[in-house]
Amino acid sequence: MKNVFLVIMALVTFGSQAMAKAPTTHEQIVGVNDAFIPSGFDSSSDAFVVVSGIFPSGCYQWKGAKVDHTGPLLHEVRAIANVFEGMCIMVMMPFQKEVQLGKLAVGDNTIRFVNGDGTYFEKHLTIEQ
Repeated sequence: MKNVFLVIMALVTFGSQAMAKAPTTHEQIVGVNDAFIPSGFDSSSDAFVVVSGIFPSGCYQWKGAKVDHTGPLLHEVRAIANVFEGMCIMVMMPFQKEVQLGKLAVGDNTIRFVNGDGTYFEKHLTIEQ
């Protein structure tokens, strides 16, 4: 009887501790490997690009992209992922997402894709009248 009581108490204690620890997450800027830049946008249309990359594990989940319009013809894109702490599958996970840029100025716009370490690559998007 004493052993049954001890087992029940252990299960209740460990069960409540497991339930109390909710998985924690944090945001992280992730690298973009490539970007597809469609053509044919004009000054009245909303421009977009399609970014692709690889998450390092299954703990990463696409959250969105932050777009900074740093100048009339210069725009910076940072891809953001939620990273879950704890057990996850340790395989590289590819992603491909559309990123809305909004209405851009007429001319040759530079789109800068900034990685988490500050490195970047640029592509150009021409907006017609």
